[in-house]
Amino acid sequence: MDYRVIKENDLFLLTDTNGNIPENHPYGLGLYTKDTRFLSKLDLKINGEDPILLSSDADQNYKADILLTNPHMEEDGELILWRESVEIERSRFIYDDVLYEEIKVKNYFPKPVRFEISIHADADFLDMFVVRGFQNGDLGSRTGQTAEGNTLSFHYAGADNVNRSTLITWDKEAKKVDEKGKIDFEFELAHSETDRVTLAIRPQIGKAKPNTAAQKDDAMRKLEESYQEWNEKAASIKTDFAPLQRLVDRGLNDMRVLLTDVGFGPFPVAGLPWFGVPFGRDSLIAALQILPFQSEIAKGTLLTMAHYQGQNVDPWRDEQPGKIMHEIRFGELAATGQIPFTPYYGTVDATPLFLILLSEYVKWTGDTELALSLEKTIENALMWIDEYGDRDKDLFVEYHQESSKGIANQGWKDSGDSVVHRNGEYAKTPIALAEVQGYVYQAKMGIADIYETMNQIERAEQLRRQANSLKERFDEEFWMEDVQFYAIALDEKKEQVGTITSNPGHVLFSGMLNEDRAKAVTEMLVSPKMFSGYGIRTMAEGEAGYNPMSYHDGSIWPHDNSISLLGMSKTGYQQEAGKVMSGLIDAAAHFEYDRLPELFCGYDSLGGKAVKYPVACSPQAWAAGTPLVFIQSMLGLFPDSLKKEITLSPVLLDGMNALEVQNIAIGEGQLSIAVTRSGETFIVEVLKNTTGYSLKSTGTLVQK
Repeated sequence: MDYRVIKENDLFLLTDTNGNIPENHPYGLGLYTKDTRFLSKLDLKINGEDPILLSSDADQNYKADILLTNPHMEEDGELILWRESVEIERSRFIYDDVLYEEIKVKNYFPKPVRFEISIHADADFLDMFVVRGFQNGDLGSRTGQTAEGNTLSFHYAGADNVNRSTLITWDKEAKKVDEKGKIDFEFELAHSETDRVTLAIRPQIGKAKPNTAAQKDDAMRKLEESYQEWNEKAASIKTDFAPLQRLVDRGLNDMRVLLTDVGFGPFPVAGLPWFGVPFGRDSLIAALQILPFQSEIAKGTLLTMAHYQGQNVDPWRDEQPGKIMHEIRFGELAATGQIPFTPYYGTVDATPLFLILLSEYVKWTGDTELALSLEKTIENALMWIDEYGDRDKDLFVEYHQESSKGIANQGWKDSGDSVVHRNGEYAKTPIALAEVQGYVYQAKMGIADIYETMNQIERAEQLRRQANSLKERFDEEFWMEDVQFYAIALDEKKEQVGTITSNPGHVLFSGMLNEDRAKAVTEMLVSPKMFSGYGIRTMAEGEAGYNPMSYHDGSIWPHDNSISLLGMSKTGYQQEAGKVMSGLIDAAAHFEYDRLPELFCGYDSLGGKAVKYPVACSPQAWAAGTPLVFIQSMLGLFPDSLKKEITLSPVLLDGMNALEVQNIAIGEGQLSIAVTRSGETFIVEVLKNTTGYSLKSTGTLVQK
């Protein structure tokens, strides 16, 4: 990556690798919260010159460390600073809505040295949509800046009648403070002596006085404790296969940094840098991925989405009663109604995905109390599916953009060219996507199971009848006999959009496919035209719309693969699942920090290197959750707290001989298991089972 990003809760910092925020940088670097840029410039210089970068690291997500040194400095033949004589270390982290940056300097010159470190800051308070070039509009204006003592602040009056400011404080006496944003610190160091200064930068919105920033060391300790608590709560995963272990550890840590709480419990935002906000589809899928290892995240996600459930018919926001939102924004343009993201509801799949997450959450936790408390939300979501989602009452849920500033394609492949016929023509809306029909089937069957335990037998039977009718219609209308695969969609004329894509892979997880069709879908997904060697492509090689460099038409999305993997595991295609997982693990080695990005290009692995997509989010929630799906898929672990049973069908990847997962929360207890290879078979040792549930395994089961 040629940027560095750190985040905590709703505040994130995006800089270049030197740790700076150059003005007017094309990446839109800055310090952001509530979709507003509170720092648009942050430059560090030594004696007025740019330092030289030695190393730049943000491996731990929540903090970044950048090592710099000075260039050689002479003036009129007189030595000012010998090259590389001063070490400059920038360390920054975020805690309690404050950005802390410590600048530590050390003298390696044999004699005493004197120099200045200057920081030049500024804030334009631009809405993120403006920064990214997506939108212009009526905006507020800067109202000046104030320099007083060890404090510098910038002020802004928004068009939404909200005042915003950025407050910068420091703990070392400054030599000079310029109201334009330049702060000079003078250092005089003996040989091997160190000194430091710490800046605290706080965005302020509205009239409330900002909290006093905690001392840096106290703030760092509390932040590290929160990460330790996160790791202690999550199930422990250990394997002898080092590439997978690195990927899993990275995924868990990335998921932690992406957590945000807007008042209803922690949930994952979509990704950094540009999607650090509640997203219906993304947050729901990421919560589903981490569910076996941290179920509280699913609960926070469900409660957040329930709070924002659609209430009205509002074409401007593509809102309808019962609909689960797509995305919410909090900046000036949203607050003044210049964009519809308050929230925006233009997504066809978030509503059934909400019901899927809820039903899977109950199956893992047995928490029927949450389902009971959300019964009205559930019924409203089911109503939306039947009344608004199924626009023409043909049993299929379709989408069609109403908002003038909304999204045209409203499935997860939401780019304008993502639903394309075999002849290269783009499909026209209303469009019924294959995977959405699978989501609806899975949602209704899952909610029916919950309702049955709540003694709502008639409603449960009604939902199952509806789901089975959909299953029959889906096979009739989406199956393409000539290619033995399902169409990606039906277009406005109810004609098949016949391009071969990854979308039908999601239907594997739904349980909607019969055995023959599930086999055909799986075989297509791992065929050479779909499987690159590094993962399943979004579109098959050779299709009219195929482009390995595209966003959705031949690229590889780890989360897309992960949903297919759950389906392969659930339907018994473990060997094929292993092939896909191995490819993605190989791909991760080609990206910084062994991190799977949002997406990467769909070129064959024969080239020897996974090719990055230029503007992919990293870290990104449902990419971070993908390695966790690997673990569930390898275990073949699917509990059902409603039936009080746990099924296992474990396999290990080539190169793996052991996998141990401790403290998997199921129902009111925990399950700990170890899987080891014994020739061609796998031995499952139950280290702990306090769930009280019956355990069924395809491997050799050893109970302690």
